[in-house]
Amino acid sequence: MPPRRSARILQNWMPECEASVQQRATKPPIPRSGRPPVVAIVDDDAAVCGSLKFVLELEGFVVRAYGSAAEMLAAGDIGGYDCLVIDQAMPGLSGMELIANLRSQKVTTPAILVISEPNAALSTRAAAANIPIIEKPLFGNALVDGIRRACRRG
Repeated sequence: MPPRRSARILQNWMPECEASVQQRATKPPIPRSGRPPVVAIVDDDAAVCGSLKFVLELEGFVVRAYGSAAEMLAAGDIGGYDCLVIDQAMPGLSGMELIANLRSQKVTTPAILVISEPNAALSTRAAAANIPIIEKPLFGNALVDGIRRACRRG
């Protein structure tokens, strides 16, 4: 049986991230508040969610992971993040729908949309909303660097 999509993504991404973490002792950007940046991950794939949480914590971020948009919205602490990392393809609300919902609640936290198969319409919507897109599989430090940029912007 072929490996699950998440397993293929992680097989490509995890070794590069682990090597990168071991090669350099980076410090995450420290916001003016003096605390480590808090990142929310919203992804319905538990393996991806867990791996992202692991790698980002190694990079010095505080991470809260959610398995769906509904789970995040129900948590009630949606305003306490420095960056949101949201998968586009989820059951229920999609990533862009979740971001639109948060914006309607006046949550302006920088967000990054993670997507496997981008299309022109989605890319245009994301660009208009100033939401960067990072494509799966996640290679190198694209996501970590994107989160750092978002935290500096935020």
